[in-house]
Amino acid sequence: MHHISERELHLPPAMISKLVQIAAEGKDIISLGAGEPDFLLPGPLIEYTKKIAGKCNHYSPPIGRLDLREAISRKVRKDNKIKAVPENVFVSAGSQESLLLSLAATTDVSEQVIVPNPGYLGYVPAIELFDATPIFVKAREQDGWDMNPDEIKKAVTKKTTAIVINTPSNPTGNVASRKTLEEIADIAIDNDIYIISDEAYEKIVYEKKHVSAGSFNGMGKNVITLQTFSKSYAMCGYRIGYCVAPEEIIKSLEKSHVYSTICAPTISQMLAVKALSLPKKYTNSMVVEYRRRRNFMVRRLNEIGLHTHMPSGAFYTFSRIPGKNKSWMFAEKLLKNAHVAVVPGTEFGGAGEGYIRLSFATKMPLIEKALDKIERFLK
Repeated sequence: MHHISERELHLPPAMISKLVQIAAEGKDIISLGAGEPDFLLPGPLIEYTKKIAGKCNHYSPPIGRLDLREAISRKVRKDNKIKAVPENVFVSAGSQESLLLSLAATTDVSEQVIVPNPGYLGYVPAIELFDATPIFVKAREQDGWDMNPDEIKKAVTKKTTAIVINTPSNPTGNVASRKTLEEIADIAIDNDIYIISDEAYEKIVYEKKHVSAGSFNGMGKNVITLQTFSKSYAMCGYRIGYCVAPEEIIKSLEKSHVYSTICAPTISQMLAVKALSLPKKYTNSMVVEYRRRRNFMVRRLNEIGLHTHMPSGAFYTFSRIPGKNKSWMFAEKLLKNAHVAVVPGTEFGGAGEGYIRLSFATKMPLIEKALDKIERFLK
């Protein structure tokens, strides 16, 4: 018998991978499941790739290249108002790796980490990989999907090491208000625990302004900020993200990085430096198009009977399905009968039951076609 660890056996199989596979193989299937920008890499980065192609075949330092860490610390000081120097920056293969290593650095067996529910599907398995316990705090549609600080306060115990927050949120598109974040920051200070702030979609915001918890006075010792190039620069496949944190955390991540991937890809780090020097128009033009698609999609979904709260950030709607339908069954029927792939809300936690996530990181004609098919299916 092949022995597989308990830990691995209990990892949930991500239904999203099944859906992605079906959507990729089905010729007539329109996928609204995508969690990545549908835009090309910015032109200057394509040109720069050709220029550096022969110069990036060596390892980089496990903490990340110095020129990139300098550029990131300038970026977070300017854009996020986080007081950071290069010693506060760690570069990883996507921000998911930073999340994993941050949990390894802050959480021991049987300790607890508070997570939003519904929340990004990578949190719970990452916490469970280290034999720690996720503690769910429910976000509700009637609160605009904001995490409730009073409920977070109630969830904190002596075993709590961190609170994971995600703003803008995947899957709900909620952008946390400054007031909410300040209250969560107070809870972290009072209990001397970390906030792990996942800000992958920081640049993809519409009406509201993105606020980083790490920018608040006195929060430098308590906040681990995760950001990435994937969404802001359409660089998902380059696997390049980073973490801004207190220096002792960064040293710990640097140490464990040697045993995960050694370093983030050198070519991606060189491109990331270049990306940070690009004018804002590259990211802004994506946001303008996302906003156009979002407005159309939310209006249409509400018209056809899938009640949808207007998301303030990211590129998803989290839409309520009619009747007593179960999310997974509904998504499966939609795939079989309407040939449209969406992600069932339960992928993001129990509080996602009764919802589906639809992505508008898809070309407008396909969104229009998909929504027509969903309307026919609902009728």
